[in-house]
Amino acid sequence: MKSILLKTQTLSLVLFGFMLVFAQKSMKLPADAVFYMEINGKQLNQKINWEKLNPLLHELSKKSKEKSSWNDYSKTGIKYDATQYHYASFNDSIKTYTTHFIVDNKEKFQEFINSTKKKGLEISKKKNYSYVDIDDNIFVAWNNDRAVLSMVSYTKPYKDIWSDDVVMDSAVAVADSAAVAVDSAYAIEPEKPFDYKEEIINLKEEIKYLKDEIRDNNKEITRIQKDIKYLEKNHKYPKENVDTQHSEGETEVYPREEEYAEAEIDTAYQKEQDSMRIENFKIVKKIAEDRFDQYFNSNLELDVPKAMLSFRDPDSDAFVYTDYGRMVNDGVYGKMMKRFEFGQFLRNAYDSNYYYNLYFDKDKVKLVNNYQHKNPNIQKTISSVYKGKKNKKLAALINEKSIGYYVMNVNGAKTFDMMYDLLQDSGNGEYKKEMELMMETMKIVLDEEAITKIAPGNGIFVLNELVSKKVDYTDYEYDDDYNEKEVKKTKDVAVPDFTFAFATENEGYWNRVFNVLATNKNLAKKFSKNGNIYSFKDEKGDGYMDQLYFVVKDGIVYLTSSTANLTPQAQSGVSKQWAKDSSRYPLSGRLDVQRLLIGLEKEFKTPSERKTLDLFRKNVGEMYYKTEVKGDSVETEIDYNIRNSSENSLMYFFDLFDEIFKIKEEEKKPQIL
Repeated sequence: MKSILLKTQTLSLVLFGFMLVFAQKSMKLPADAVFYMEINGKQLNQKINWEKLNPLLHELSKKSKEKSSWNDYSKTGIKYDATQYHYASFNDSIKTYTTHFIVDNKEKFQEFINSTKKKGLEISKKKNYSYVDIDDNIFVAWNNDRAVLSMVSYTKPYKDIWSDDVVMDSAVAVADSAAVAVDSAYAIEPEKPFDYKEEIINLKEEIKYLKDEIRDNNKEITRIQKDIKYLEKNHKYPKENVDTQHSEGETEVYPREEEYAEAEIDTAYQKEQDSMRIENFKIVKKIAEDRFDQYFNSNLELDVPKAMLSFRDPDSDAFVYTDYGRMVNDGVYGKMMKRFEFGQFLRNAYDSNYYYNLYFDKDKVKLVNNYQHKNPNIQKTISSVYKGKKNKKLAALINEKSIGYYVMNVNGAKTFDMMYDLLQDSGNGEYKKEMELMMETMKIVLDEEAITKIAPGNGIFVLNELVSKKVDYTDYEYDDDYNEKEVKKTKDVAVPDFTFAFATENEGYWNRVFNVLATNKNLAKKFSKNGNIYSFKDEKGDGYMDQLYFVVKDGIVYLTSSTANLTPQAQSGVSKQWAKDSSRYPLSGRLDVQRLLIGLEKEFKTPSERKTLDLFRKNVGEMYYKTEVKGDSVETEIDYNIRNSSENSLMYFFDLFDEIFKIKEEEKKPQIL
């Protein structure tokens, strides 16, 4: 009995060991991913009105080259109330965007795919999934309950104009005549034995791809040659068809087909272009296949690093992570910065992560962003900048009639420390030591106390209104012989009535600055002083801002478009609350988009623009902004309050887009005289 029990235990342990060895693991998020997004389908699907959205999607699908026969996008076989995962990565030659979603009806999903893919294109069957290319660089793969959409673009490694070396793509190796691309970030499967049946399928796909491309190219060439012939004969385009790029060569516009010579095709050029397309297609197809194999050979779960999910809120409708540092520094912009003396300083400044949580509430859209520098010490210094004193005098400038305001309550002295820290960590730049010495000297000469007295970090910008003003401008007209003639005209423009103010504990310093402007020989023609008010005036008066006023009083420096703005306005209960909120946060603001559009009314000229303006004026709402330090990040919240009667803020955008779409479609209809 004891022997049987021992054998059973041994066998169980062996089987358990095999299970651990051969168990499928989760697919790891690619190491080069710079973008990651989760869409909370459970919440969003409850907020979508498919009865409204379906007709709109159907109309949009009519505009594509390949006419889709699909009408009900709420029944595509995709499980909309499940979480969707999106991620993107790029390097010197490969850019990918991938989406993972759940399928709850395989048959319906395959019907949907058949309606969107190119006609006649066969679906490829693999061991544990099927896939098809919807477009040249868009592929979809699926099994019974999972699907992956992958967009892949490939560009051959290029000569880097910012360095003397040729950029070699570390993620891709192009081999043999097929130019097979292998992504080094993923496991490489052993080479499979040659399968002539699979090769025949691939060759047939290439033939179909070539036929589609040749058909499209021949059509385009024929259309362009028709344009050339018509221009040679009539010296102009047909009135009914000025936009030849979208011309289909209608018979009522162009002369009969027989008036044209047979379209001549440059076969050598065509073959070269087709060869390049086929080579690129094989590469992106191989990349997509490798990623599909990796995913469908896993347990169909995505393993995401915990660091990317640090600020994810499970109650948000969508969560986004972006590696901003790599997006900027690893691209062409990053290579360009390496050529400059202070490029590393900028690279350090950009070296950060951003996290976003998006919420579509009933009456507003809320976006919460957490910013975090990758260097904890630099992040600590950045956070200290956002811990400034409050100033109630500036908040008193906020009034209920204003279009918007932006308030800043930061620590000006700490800004210097932040710049110093970024420079300290910038490597061995050419002028690093010189810059460090200069910064140290500045910190000695302008100590924190002196900096704080000049500009402690409290400021406000208030946009009171937009007023209409007539300005002169020069236009040019041409006669039939294209002789140019200058014409003086006038137009109405929207001019901002605003106040910009900031706190100071050294009024004498700013008075001396403005006094120099008013007494300088070169500037005195435009700057003047009347009592304690300095003013700037453009004698021509043809600019948007032809008069400005500068005042220093009661510890505040003012720059305004009108002296009436120097007196604090009476505040109602609403504006008092805004003022109170502005004192609570390091950065905060408000913008009444509706009132802004009313002020910009005269900037909209055409009937279409006027209709669109009226639509926005009825529907746009208010925007609120606030920033504060939260833990080891700087958190910014933006709220956009909607005005119309949509079910929620998500459908608000679809309703608005639908109305704009109708206006655009109305424009295309011929006018009845």
